[in-house]
Amino acid sequence: MKNLIPHEFIERKIYLIRGHKVMLDSELARLYGIRTKNLNKAVRRNIERFPKDFMFQLTPDEFKSLRFQIGTSKGRKGGRRYLPLVFTEQGVAMLSSVLQSRRAIQVNIAIMRVFVKLKQILSTHKDFVYKLNELERKIEKHDVEIQNIFEAIRQLMEPPPEPPKRRIGFKQKW
Repeated sequence: MKNLIPHEFIERKIYLIRGHKVMLDSELARLYGIRTKNLNKAVRRNIERFPKDFMFQLTPDEFKSLRFQIGTSKGRKGGRRYLPLVFTEQGVAMLSSVLQSRRAIQVNIAIMRVFVKLKQILSTHKDFVYKLNELERKIEKHDVEIQNIFEAIRQLMEPPPEPPKRRIGFKQKW
């Protein structure tokens, strides 16, 4: 199965929607070797296995935005008639219990490995972002210190204030 579906192909099928990494029902159906209609029927028959954090339906705006990104048809003459379902990592894992075929199990294993790989990449990315932010804070602190040094140098370069001049002449005492 590893050779049958390359990880890079699966990675390109994972989208970030509503802050979740998800896969479209049509893409999953293609990987499982079944029609999207049959996948959605199986899901609807077992809807209690798919709470909102496992699967949700896209809004028209989300679908329109996604359609521009991936190039799906508009819905006429063989295109989609319904808004697609998208499955989170947990939803994809649950699909293996709904679709009880050998291919479904193998495809799920491949997809889970890709999700784990993405988590590792994001974890490394978060470490990098943290270190970058820490470096930026240090530089900002140094910038303030450097500005203070320049201000002190400017003050030293200014001529000293002139002492008050003594008045010349007689002083009258009253």
